[in-house]
Amino acid sequence: MNLENYFTEMKGIGVMATSDENGIVDTAIYSRPNVQGKDEIAFVMRDHLTHKNLQKNNHANYLFLEEGQGYSGVRLFLTKLNESTDQALIASLTKRHLSPEDDRLRGKKFLVRFQVNKILTLIGGEEIAID
Repeated sequence: MNLENYFTEMKGIGVMATSDENGIVDTAIYSRPNVQGKDEIAFVMRDHLTHKNLQKNNHANYLFLEEGQGYSGVRLFLTKLNESTDQALIASLTKRHLSPEDDRLRGKKFLVRFQVNKILTLIGGEEIAID
């Protein structure tokens, strides 16, 4: 699977799952990722629970449910590589644009990069090779 092609062409809903250091799991809706390379993706995040969990446990899972009938999509198994607070870079990758005031009121943004360790189909768990 070519991640850049997939996330450029597919529409759908994404859900990020993380857990804290005690294994307490949280899920949150996330947009399609910014593909950074063959097996790297990034998300723009605010300092909410998902970001806080990643400070304690660098593993996450991103489920993408493709738009349409049935249950098609993928599950990405991720490991956090690093994060950036470079606001110019973050602004260039931000998909949702708010007024400067609304953006400031919602808090600081981070660009969090992940290694994609494994991709499984949404249903059945068949592994998909990364191209």
